[in-house]
Amino acid sequence: MHSSPETSSRPAPGSEVGRALLAYGEARRVAAAEARRELSLNELDARALLFVAENPGARPSHVRDHLGITSAGVTTLIDRLVQRGAVRRDLDEQDRRVNHITVIIDLDTAPWSQLRAFDTAVEAAIADVDPVDAKRLAEVLDRITAQAVS
Repeated sequence: MHSSPETSSRPAPGSEVGRALLAYGEARRVAAAEARRELSLNELDARALLFVAENPGARPSHVRDHLGITSAGVTTLIDRLVQRGAVRRDLDEQDRRVNHITVIIDLDTAPWSQLRAFDTAVEAAIADVDPVDAKRLAEVLDRITAQAVS
């Protein structure tokens, strides 16, 4: 079957969505890598720092589970972040065997703000999108993601 010139020059709708998602993912990955390089952080340390910022007082086991690393690995990672002055360990008042990890730097000011700069810029751009369009796009992306991971 021969396709018309109109249809053969246009990519299939799915390929445009896939291309856009790949471009977004790559741009985010590059921004994160540059931020980590500027801050002299490895990927796991950066991910842990952002997780603890979103989950103040997290236990090391929560960080371990989130990152999928060993207990020894999370202890070493938290030691590095403590030495950098990025987090602190607080003993649990009820159970002194338990530590809680808290971020003590301001992730909203330079240089630490670099870790979330891309996501912050994306959120600002989303704020300029019509709310109905943004909701529909979120629904489509959620559906695509659910199908991809199932």
